[in-house]
Amino acid sequence: MPVFDLSQTPLRDLNSALHALSAGANDTAFEVVNPRGSHAVAVGIDAPVTVEVKGSVGYYCAGMNDGGTVTVHGSAGPGVAENMMSGTVIIEGDASQYAGATGRGGLLVIKGNAASRCGISMKGIDIVVKGSIGHMSAFMGQSGHLVVCGDAGEALGDSLYEAKLFVRGTVKSLGADCIEKELRPEHLEKLAELLAKAGITDVKPEEFKRYGSARKLYNFNIDNADAY
Repeated sequence: MPVFDLSQTPLRDLNSALHALSAGANDTAFEVVNPRGSHAVAVGIDAPVTVEVKGSVGYYCAGMNDGGTVTVHGSAGPGVAENMMSGTVIIEGDASQYAGATGRGGLLVIKGNAASRCGISMKGIDIVVKGSIGHMSAFMGQSGHLVVCGDAGEALGDSLYEAKLFVRGTVKSLGADCIEKELRPEHLEKLAELLAKAGITDVKPEEFKRYGSARKLYNFNIDNADAY
């Protein structure tokens, strides 16, 4: 297993090694020690590699991940897993703002809390937060799932399209065009699947409420023509 000590080795060397992986490569598991809050750790992965980061990271860790499994044994700064395409990113601690922003696929698991704008403009990513999330989360969320085992801050799902939101705790307020919806059997099945993938076994799907778009904001209504 290649080990990169970021107190001794430039971050560029780590990311270059991850980008140089080819099909059938022997080194598919990497360990990163002493990250010391470095930005852009393990960005742009496009192979089924495993990266264990022993400590906290700064901005944009695992950004643009496409097929890798990245685990941060600490907390993450803003934009973790930003624009992720596929694979899995796990944050053992807390995540700062806009975690999973614009994510198109894959699974982001945050075992602590996430700050504001979690899942902003999500486009297919699945995000599971064991703790709580901050304000304006899932703003303009287009598709994918956001599962929150704790509470949600103000303006949840503002200007939401078709992303599905599930919150177990309280929601401080809903954003424009976001409403509570019926929690049907197919949603319970999906919730159970996502919680299992995230390794969360101490909560039940039936304890959540579902929120989604009222579909009034992004459809033209002739009665509102004067507002355009």
